Amino acid sequence: MTSSYDLAAVTAAFQIPGPFVSADPWGSGHINDTFRITTAPGPAPERSIVQRINHHVFRDPVALMRNVERVTAHLAAKLAAGPAPDPDRDRRVLRLIPTRSGQAFHVDAEGNVWRAYGFVSGTRSFNQVESPEQAFRAAQAFGRFQALLSDLPEPPLAETIPGFHHTPTRFQQFQQALAADSAHRAAACPAEIRFALDRESFASVLVRAGLPTRVTHNDTKLNNVLFDETSGEALCVIDLDTVMPGLAAYDFGDLVRTSTSPAAEDERDLSRVTFELPLFEALARGYLSTATFLTPAERQLLPTGGILITFETGLRFLADHLNGDTYFKIHRENHNLDRARTQFKLVAEMESQLPAMEQLIASLN
Repeated sequence: MTSSYDLAAVTAAFQIPGPFVSADPWGSGHINDTFRITTAPGPAPERSIVQRINHHVFRDPVALMRNVERVTAHLAAKLAAGPAPDPDRDRRVLRLIPTRSGQAFHVDAEGNVWRAYGFVSGTRSFNQVESPEQAFRAAQAFGRFQALLSDLPEPPLAETIPGFHHTPTRFQQFQQALAADSAHRAAACPAEIRFALDRESFASVLVRAGLPTRVTHNDTKLNNVLFDETSGEALCVIDLDTVMPGLAAYDFGDLVRTSTSPAAEDERDLSRVTFELPLFEALARGYLSTATFLTPAERQLLPTGGILITFETGLRFLADHLNGDTYFKIHRENHNLDRARTQFKLVAEMESQLPAMEQLIASLN
């Protein structure tokens, strides 16, 4: 991975102190290329993060970086203005490292767009929830993140991926894939197609609700939170590329989708795909303890957000399967179909427990 890029030259383009020593692939992301850089400015090595922005996914990296600049600056200012000194303040927000010319990003000779962040020391991330307490803390972090950005001044942030979480559009894309059936696969998955078609009206439930547009993260997986290695506190929300206008219910919903089932996203044994209500309760308590800006309608629709974004994700997998696997990487035959089946099973599990979820949210008002 490192041999594709001159990471010493990339590092030198930024205001990172000391000579380049080494670079290691970092994190579990699948979109950007991320490296932990070690330099030697003095007796102790210094570490930074450099990332190559995937310009095939993010078509306007300049607009994306303007978003990141605005978001990180606003978060830092809000934290600095907090009511009491916080010894962890510098670890609660990502710090962009400017280039030698003072810019937020560097473009290399091949046209790749790079950025650099200060390394958040003493933290780690997790790919799966290990306890309700951890789920509570992660949800607190995302709620706090949204709350701090709730007064971000105009103009609105740019849409780095237009229509990213807009389920009616995703449903139309599924219908187009079904009508084209370019890979001749529709006949082999009638149950999954019927499951999707039966929920056509559900796809627009949040759009019809007229909820306020917020500054949202739009990728609220557990591994986008950094936890303190010692205390386990959720310190910093990372991966800011999809921070843009959106609906809070989608953000909470994706946290529910990715944190309440023990099964992998591509689990083939659907009996293992279950919805764990205690984890949902932990997420709801954590999120609502910090997302104090929500309207009553937003709070009421949080459980629906969990079901809807799970359905949307299943639609995307099923559409890609019908299209011949042109978007998501696959590692086996029918991989995207397996992913769709897992998401749809989780939808069904959530639907069966929707009254319990709604009652729980109401009890927290």
